[in-house]
Amino acid sequence: MSRQTDFWGNLSAFLALFLDNVGNLVFLSSILIVTFHYPADLVLTRMLPGTALGVLFGDLTYTWLALRLRKKTGRTDVTAMPLGLDTPSTIGIAYAVLGPAYLATNDAMLAWKIGMANLFIIGVVKIITSFLGGYVQRVIPTAGLLGSIAGIGLLFLGFLPLIEIFNSVIVGMVAAGLMFYVLVGKMELPYRLPGVLVAVVLGSLLYRVLGVAGYIPEFQAPPLQITLTAPAFSIGFLSVLPETLKYLPIAIPFGIMTIIGGINNTESARLAGDDYRARDILLTEAFATLVAAFFGGVAQTTPYIGHPAYKKMGATHWYTLATGLLIGLGALGGIIAVIVNIIPKAVLAPIFIFVGFEIVSQAYAAVPAAQWPAVTCCFFPTIASLVLIILGQFLQQMNISAGALTPQLKSLYQTLTVLGNGFILTAMLWGGMLSSLIEKRTKRSATYAVLCAVCTLFGLMHSVLPSGEVYLPWNMAGQVHWEIAFSYIVLSGLFWGLAVSRR
Repeated sequence: MSRQTDFWGNLSAFLALFLDNVGNLVFLSSILIVTFHYPADLVLTRMLPGTALGVLFGDLTYTWLALRLRKKTGRTDVTAMPLGLDTPSTIGIAYAVLGPAYLATNDAMLAWKIGMANLFIIGVVKIITSFLGGYVQRVIPTAGLLGSIAGIGLLFLGFLPLIEIFNSVIVGMVAAGLMFYVLVGKMELPYRLPGVLVAVVLGSLLYRVLGVAGYIPEFQAPPLQITLTAPAFSIGFLSVLPETLKYLPIAIPFGIMTIIGGINNTESARLAGDDYRARDILLTEAFATLVAAFFGGVAQTTPYIGHPAYKKMGATHWYTLATGLLIGLGALGGIIAVIVNIIPKAVLAPIFIFVGFEIVSQAYAAVPAAQWPAVTCCFFPTIASLVLIILGQFLQQMNISAGALTPQLKSLYQTLTVLGNGFILTAMLWGGMLSSLIEKRTKRSATYAVLCAVCTLFGLMHSVLPSGEVYLPWNMAGQVHWEIAFSYIVLSGLFWGLAVSRR
């Protein structure tokens, strides 16, 4: 590999990985500040630096692993595993944990600690699962695993960013047109200009011009002040772990899915020629997540899909080194906060929509066509969760409590609540149950129904509380959780009886 090829390959890979991480940070901060009205100073100077520190730790470790493999094999074309913020869980946690925690407590510092504690739980889950990932992968059908994340890709990464495009429609359409031309159409811009970078720069300039001209009512000149924001090590969030247990139905599936994704990504790297030990890759992402939690971070890291693509670009270990340093040190130096303020959400929204396309496409491509109904079934709990989130924002703005609704609307709201709470775990188990039926493994479907009943009783899925927290069933008033759990037991008995009759 020539030095010139090495340089351009690493530059292209760096831009792709860097912009992906910046996009996550922009959307995370925008959701918290604009949608849930978090104090901007807390998000930009405390949450973002701690979150970026996890990226710095993970990318530096992956760079070292690449150098070690290079020394071991004697090859100069070893490509480091790409690592960054996990897009589905970053957006999902913002909407399902950080936002609701702030709305419930009206205390930004407490909600931040809950976010740190939630990230700590995810890190612990990832460490445990890194030793059991292969077993989990065998037990849960692919349709359930990928379908649950595809629902997030379709709705949280597809639909919600689409709203941002139409909020600033001229800017959004221009950015989307350029990015889809390059990413979806797979065509090159004149002079081989990098399409994503051109779209970001042009879209940001257009947003500023239209804003200054008065065509964007909510436009405000972004502050360009650079402030050093060194995150401090803290264990204070451990005191709110009991309050954070209510988010276990979100934390556990997100942790498991990134580990499963890490296993798949390591295998794709091996097939591309770089034989990394899966345990090294998985433990690195787990400890990078824990590092972020102890320094104020709220979003987890994960190895990215696409190692073979980075390898085809000609990337080596330099692109992960540059990404880690610029994201990590840039956040500490306040540069990332400035970038977050400069780039509007409408410009980055098409990137997330494209990622959503890829996640959904992968879910359908990875399973036989007969399993597609199982993948599609996984979308329904996520739809309920998204509707519940949007409806909750309207009710809060109008200062209306759910108890003040008419009986019909109250019943609908309760149904949406039980369908949306624990939506990731619900999607995984529903997908597994339907996938087993498609494979004519009826007794296995009966087992999934029993698991659904147990999880329902303790609020891990279908929690009847608006907060979505877990509970002991005998401490809960009402019969809804008992009725739903019993319905799953009836379903299990039905499947079991049919399995016996077929034999």
